[in-house]
Amino acid sequence: MREDVAAYNLSGMGCSATLVAVDVARNAMRARSPRPVVALVVSTESLAPLWYAGKDRTMMLGQCLFRCGGAAVLLSSDPAHRGRAKMELRRLVRATTAASDDAYSCIMQREDDDGFLGASISKALPKAALRAFAANLKRLLPRVLPAMEIARLAADLAWQNLLQWRRRGQAKLKINLKAGVDHICLHAGGVAVIDAVKKSFGLEERDVEPSRMTLHRWGNTSASSVWYVLSYMEAKGRLRRGDKVLMVTFGSGFKCNSCVWEVAGDMADKGSWADCIDAYPPESKPNPFLEKFAWVNDEVADESASPF
Repeated sequence: MREDVAAYNLSGMGCSATLVAVDVARNAMRARSPRPVVALVVSTESLAPLWYAGKDRTMMLGQCLFRCGGAAVLLSSDPAHRGRAKMELRRLVRATTAASDDAYSCIMQREDDDGFLGASISKALPKAALRAFAANLKRLLPRVLPAMEIARLAADLAWQNLLQWRRRGQAKLKINLKAGVDHICLHAGGVAVIDAVKKSFGLEERDVEPSRMTLHRWGNTSASSVWYVLSYMEAKGRLRRGDKVLMVTFGSGFKCNSCVWEVAGDMADKGSWADCIDAYPPESKPNPFLEKFAWVNDEVADESASPF
């Protein structure tokens, strides 16, 4: 590239790095305003440095869940590009809960008892994701929800506080995310995280279908996975001009970053889904490797049963 091109390396930021990169690009555009700026955001995943050769089960999940993948997005602050743009960035919010020990340690790189290095993923990850999502929504929702929905939430909260002395635990607020956005582009981090978000926010299966299908077809490609999810929506023809898309990413730290895109142009490119989109969603999603590698789930694996 040209000598005057500024480059920023965000390696090690985890699965939520995509929106960190978009935020860096946005801030660079603001710093150089009114001069037009074009930014190339490249999101990818490299498994090789985290390949785990040990036997600790909490560190084996990464070998099954993550896949190599990548995506590139071109951003511009030049008004001359407005007619060619697919989407416009309306809001972007970043949140981290690293001050919590549980959130910090739910996914991290460490050595096992035998000295093998790998990524450890604990069962506390879905809860950590929800807490980070809640922290993010506290800042995001007042900016995207309509006034009537905010008023309903305020009245619901006041009513709960009034009756709190009669309850052992405070009931959760029922937040209608679809009141302010048309689509939810959720990071395909894993089945447990997708299910937790769906249940906690009362989403329909259609809302999380793009994330499930991305996980089924491509696995978790870390920072780039959210673009695969968006590409699924585009390939299915669900995005129309004027629609608002809430993009949510989760990552180690624990981080939750979100943004709202507004569809501004033609969204008809099938991208990486071109050769298989008609087969999704499948009627069933059997795991062809479950029977072959079921020995991994045994309490004491019999070495003679291992196919390796």
